[in-house]
Amino acid sequence: MGVIVQKYGGTSVGTLERIEAVAERVKKTRAQGHDVVVVVSAMSGETNRLIAMAKDLDADASRREMDVLVSTGEQVTIALLTIALLKAGVDAVSMTGDQMRMKTDSSHSKARILDVETDNIQNHFKAGKVVVVAGFQGRDENNNITTLGRGGSDTSAVAVAAALKADECQIYTDVDGVYTTDPRVVPQARRLETITFEEMLEMASLGAKVLQIRSVEFAGKYNVPLRVLSSFKEGEGTLISYEEASMESPVVSGIAFNRDEARLTISGVPDIPSIAAQILSPIGEAGIDVDMIVQNTLGDGKADFTFTVHRDDYRRATELLNQVAQEVGAREVQGNEFIAKVSIVGVGMWNHPGVAKTMFEVLGSENINMHQISTSEIKVSVLIDEKYLELGVRALHTAFGLDAEPQEEK
Repeated sequence: MGVIVQKYGGTSVGTLERIEAVAERVKKTRAQGHDVVVVVSAMSGETNRLIAMAKDLDADASRREMDVLVSTGEQVTIALLTIALLKAGVDAVSMTGDQMRMKTDSSHSKARILDVETDNIQNHFKAGKVVVVAGFQGRDENNNITTLGRGGSDTSAVAVAAALKADECQIYTDVDGVYTTDPRVVPQARRLETITFEEMLEMASLGAKVLQIRSVEFAGKYNVPLRVLSSFKEGEGTLISYEEASMESPVVSGIAFNRDEARLTISGVPDIPSIAAQILSPIGEAGIDVDMIVQNTLGDGKADFTFTVHRDDYRRATELLNQVAQEVGAREVQGNEFIAKVSIVGVGMWNHPGVAKTMFEVLGSENINMHQISTSEIKVSVLIDEKYLELGVRALHTAFGLDAEPQEEK
């Protein structure tokens, strides 16, 4: 009937019992007449175990050898799942990233996919086989094993689906879809039946942990329909596609948040055109990603420059910024590593002015101060003190009508 790519994460294949359950699910999909590619991660905890062993030997272990080491985790899983499928009566074959010819650049531990050859997969389809592929890995032009970084199996699955022009790429995980926000923070959060690529990309980049950002970007670029499902229970999950939102679509589709923010301000810098580059160049050269940026002119030839980084990069960024302060004659450097970012996301915001006003009023009514604001056509993000994060998310979730309807008692 078509090609289906299914991806199963570490918790979905964490035990032999779970692997057998995955095999049964794949068997059902194959019985519907689909050609099936199954992309798997290492068993839950396996990658961490391998990394820990290497670090015990050498805290600065070669990144090339680390890729050789951690790629073995997926190789174990593809063999076990293929054994389970064969036992269940499903003709199947396993393939490493190299055997599948997943070509990448040479950036060890964070390689990017250049090309996916599908001849080998297509030949196995013709022979009636399910193909079980090792996610997270590929090979560069120098014949080195490479890995795509944490969560790279999602990207592997989307890349394979794009190359095969699959009908759907199904991401099986430990949640049953994309929710309006994290149900652990807001128990009334609802599962979304559909969401656009734009919304999902914003939510992923703003802190939602359901899908890896790169996989969403890849799916959007090649228009691969994504569906997030649970491998632990039945359900339709959430479909992510380019389908246009209807007139009845909600203004706000979800609330994303990120606890891992830190904020830095360098005060009293010269208000000249090149100052932003002078400040951020050493930060970028250190491999530190910068997010929200604000520059305020003080009127005396000076300006304040504020930006955010991941909390893990806070100390290193502070050191670099203090060096910059001395070089440009800034007044001082201040920082706060107990900051969180809360964002409202929705394509419906395009045609509804006043959404930001509502957000600010809601937070103000809860006495939550906003330190910084960033907007785009489909999102508004604010920085607040971390201690108010859950209060703010719950208040916004209710205010924008995202709470699930209470279940009637039977």
